[in-house]
Amino acid sequence: MVPIKSSEITPEHIYLSRRKFLQAAGLLAANAALLAACGRQPVPLSTGTTTPGAVPALGEGTDELGNALTSLESVLGYANYYEFTLNPNGVARLAQGFSTSPWQVAVGGLVNQPKTFDIDDLRKFEQEERIYRMRCVEAWAMVIPWFGFPLSRLLKEVEPLSTAKYVRFETIYDPDNMPGQKDRSFPWPYVEGLRLDEALHDLTLLATGLYGQDLQPQNGAPVRLVVPWKYGFKSIKSIVKIDLVEEMPQSLWLVTNPREYGFWANVNPKVPHPRWSQATERRIGENGRRETLFLNGYADEVASLYPDLDSRDWYY
Repeated sequence: MVPIKSSEITPEHIYLSRRKFLQAAGLLAANAALLAACGRQPVPLSTGTTTPGAVPALGEGTDELGNALTSLESVLGYANYYEFTLNPNGVARLAQGFSTSPWQVAVGGLVNQPKTFDIDDLRKFEQEERIYRMRCVEAWAMVIPWFGFPLSRLLKEVEPLSTAKYVRFETIYDPDNMPGQKDRSFPWPYVEGLRLDEALHDLTLLATGLYGQDLQPQNGAPVRLVVPWKYGFKSIKSIVKIDLVEEMPQSLWLVTNPREYGFWANVNPKVPHPRWSQATERRIGENGRRETLFLNGYADEVASLYPDLDSRDWYY
């Protein structure tokens, strides 16, 4: 059997039927229990027309390579989000009560039609479910069922100019409610960037939820980027601003430590981090280690974006 590629997504009507199935099966109660264990209240799911059909139960299923999903408990309870804390086990607790409504994302720069979208506007884009592998630069990994929509659809709405070469993303700056932003060793707010062709690639996702529910604050609510072939720090959380620009953005990690965290951050097991090997990874919830996949297993889809993949320059 030929595996289904990650780009072959679950349409919204099937995704919504999965939600209906979960509710009917009582599995959302289990969701709520897990959220409570992480110190969060469950976020109500959006409503919509559903189509009956057999769908997998929560916690079941695999990615296109046959990898099992990381448990919801692990996804909610373990996250790198330095705006709250440097401790990935402490983010969920510190993110309790962080307000994500109302929320706006301003999209502008080198575009014909700059626009500001609130979260309801973003949810009007057809939401799709995609199971992606997520690989942290620190050599741990997860497999997460996201829902959201390709970033390219949002960029099409604002009509990029021919002079636009990159996309710059910015996270909310709220040190009163994000205690990690009081750490002056980082140049807040968090900034990340992609080349425009990377941003327009179909795999690049604006995620509004995971595991059949809206994003929680510790996972980057209410909207975050997901770029599955790059290390996780490229997938910026809690976005409030997107600008199309001509010059390469100076991302937070590029400014903070350019020797260790460059702009490209494409996953390559043959290119070690300056302080550790990237040849293997620790899948959260599993014992032992796995071999790291080149471009995190998405080489067939994205290798054409990079003309000389043997060059270290594409990784750090």
